[in-house]
Amino acid sequence: MNLERVGVLGAGNIGIGVVTDVVLHGLYAVVVDVSKEQLKRAEAEVLKNIRFAPLLLKSAPRLTKEDALKRIVFTEDLKDVSSCDFVIENVTENWDIKRRVYETLDVVAPPAVCFGANTSCISITRIASVTKRPTQVVGIHLMNPVHLKPTVEVIRGYHTSEHTLEILQQLFAQLNKQAIIVDDLPGFVSNRISHLFMNEAVFVLQDNIATAEQIDTIFKKCFGHTMGPLETADLIGLDTVMRSLDVLYEAYHDQKYRCSPLLRKMVDAGHLGRKTGKGFYAYPE
Repeated sequence: MNLERVGVLGAGNIGIGVVTDVVLHGLYAVVVDVSKEQLKRAEAEVLKNIRFAPLLLKSAPRLTKEDALKRIVFTEDLKDVSSCDFVIENVTENWDIKRRVYETLDVVAPPAVCFGANTSCISITRIASVTKRPTQVVGIHLMNPVHLKPTVEVIRGYHTSEHTLEILQQLFAQLNKQAIIVDDLPGFVSNRISHLFMNEAVFVLQDNIATAEQIDTIFKKCFGHTMGPLETADLIGLDTVMRSLDVLYEAYHDQKYRCSPLLRKMVDAGHLGRKTGKGFYAYPE
């Protein structure tokens, strides 16, 4: 059975990508955020993504603004996900916020609906523990830009059932995505490794060993990476990277996850990367 309507909690960069992907593949999206301004920004960004998608993906359909908007509901009311077949949560990497979201979501979503927790580092088992449906919670670590990434790191929590994985695989089949299923510990595979790269790159910059451009160029030209670690941090959002490092440090009590003072200073200064126009690089508006 095909899924038709996906709830998307959080209209930040990843949420915008999820909505874009859902709409491009003929599904409907209910987008929930606490900020009207963020919902307006999300609407503009989704429409821009959909407009340019055919230039980047041969398989992407050409949709008019009107056709795209017919498939999206933007709302501040979490209860509106009650019409959805699956829910993908993308709220900020703050446990207190996520916990409250799942406690409410568990009440308003139909009992059979599964939750996909899109988190960088927080344990899926911990997230599932605040619901009455822990077997129906699965981790889906989506990469940015979501609609251009064909592969997803999927995390099986302690209680995640095979049925939930089957439903997620059905959704991915509709979105033309492949899952790599791993087990659950904070940070999973990708972020336990990638955040070490990003954090150490900031320490190198902090120590004046090289410029941001030199650091990223070494990774791109010597290792063949598409983006350098500092460019990647800017894309993710420096605040998100910082919070993820804090989660990893709290989980493992390992000094290797200690957040760089320079990274924390930049977040305090409001230089969060692409989303604010300035991070390790400057970005035109």
